[in-house]
Amino acid sequence: MESLSVFNATTSLSLSLFSSSLDHPKPQLSITPSFSHRPMPKLDVHCAAASQAQSGAKPKEAKLWGGRFEEGVTDAVERFTESISFDKALYKHDIMGSKAHASMLAKQGLITDEDRDSIHEGLTEIQRRIENGEFEWRTDREDVHMNIEAALTDLIGEAAKKLHTARSRNDQVLTDFRLWCRDAIDAILVQIKHLQVSLVQLAIKNEGLIVPGYTHLQRAQPVLLQHLLLAFVEQLERDAGRLLDCKERLNFCPLGACALAGTGLPIDRFMTSNALGFTAPMRNSIDAVSDRDFVLEFLSANSITAIHLSRLGEEWVLWASEEFGFITPSDAVSTGSSIMPQKKNPDPMELVRGKSARVVGDLVTLLMLCKGLPLAYNRDLQEDKEPVFDSVKTILGMLEVSAEFAQNITFNKERIQKALPAGHLDATTLADYLVNKAIPFRTSHDIVGRAVAVCVSKSCQLQELSLDELRSINPVFDKDVYEFLGVENAVKKFRSYGSTGSECVATQLDHWVTKLELD
Repeated sequence: MESLSVFNATTSLSLSLFSSSLDHPKPQLSITPSFSHRPMPKLDVHCAAASQAQSGAKPKEAKLWGGRFEEGVTDAVERFTESISFDKALYKHDIMGSKAHASMLAKQGLITDEDRDSIHEGLTEIQRRIENGEFEWRTDREDVHMNIEAALTDLIGEAAKKLHTARSRNDQVLTDFRLWCRDAIDAILVQIKHLQVSLVQLAIKNEGLIVPGYTHLQRAQPVLLQHLLLAFVEQLERDAGRLLDCKERLNFCPLGACALAGTGLPIDRFMTSNALGFTAPMRNSIDAVSDRDFVLEFLSANSITAIHLSRLGEEWVLWASEEFGFITPSDAVSTGSSIMPQKKNPDPMELVRGKSARVVGDLVTLLMLCKGLPLAYNRDLQEDKEPVFDSVKTILGMLEVSAEFAQNITFNKERIQKALPAGHLDATTLADYLVNKAIPFRTSHDIVGRAVAVCVSKSCQLQELSLDELRSINPVFDKDVYEFLGVENAVKKFRSYGSTGSECVATQLDHWVTKLELD
């Protein structure tokens, strides 16, 4: 079993990815081809859950929905339709929703206070058993809801059979899932802020360092490293904003919508909504059980975050290469080669770049799953959980390791400074100089282009051209031109809001130090 737990100050998100086989033996599929005299090795196919009867486990129970059926499903159908192998991750939120539902039923006179108290105590005991590894998850009970309800019936008897009054698994699972996603978003927001803090601290350590800025992966203009790092901080802030927007929209309660049409029983949906921290009950019961736009939006936000992280990963992988040599990752965030003893690879950021494809793939899976489904609920929607669990686990890992990498890299200032002269990074600043001399920008662009051509022919930099050489291109040049040439002077000339000028970047940095509550 692989388990991922993420904690913040107020919520605990526990995402458990259980082995697909549960605790049951796996069937073997043996294939011996007729066209070969050599026996073919056995191929083990691990189904989502194997038959309990094969393992000597308890005999299958009658389904809680089985009243109108005369025979049980086959083992193959059991294995194919179960979801307990993955939706058990929702157990905490399922119990939370059931407690709120029981309290509401008691208030409305649909169950007694004694039944409510018995249900609450039983659910608390079940949660304790689950978290202590004492709970038996059964495939013949299909999913997390029926496993917990059946266990509750075993534990407290008839009172448990009243819990599903005015509730369907359709609204129950969506209540659980919205609660789970809400906590997952909180966990991701914590990790986004952690990466932002790491990037801002890295910027503070490298005050004044100028690096080449690139467009088309060609040298363009000089920029302060702090400015570049803060660009990623800004992107992450928008990522956080998208998640907060998503959380606000998903925070409406489907509980009480039942299968699709609601109920004729006198329930109080506002009570359960308030008890579970939702904004309000969902207005339309059909919409409440049939749509998954909240998870589509969630995975879309995760995908955009993953793309931003992949760009950060690519930047640092390039900069760690011998061709750039701008950064050196510490051994703590590097790996080696099994054959080449000299290698030191920035593998974590390569995997950040690679795992972005996985997060985007999870979104595409959900989009295709929802495409063309008629109203209201369809069993196809059982398949919505695993892509969401995977997306959350992956994005949390990407954010965590990106922060670790940021805390364990050194910028090679001498190498960067030696690299700065190449590329005529001050050319645009020289064009600005001419604009200040009342020359139209397009004309200035042409003049500077010709000056660059002279530099290329002489293998020199713009600041190395003599005043006479500059005047031979255009007589407007004067001695003050050299105040605009060279990367240091060029950076000093930037003054527009949000630019890479020293004062502008200092203002940006102050903003983030305050916002992120850094010393």
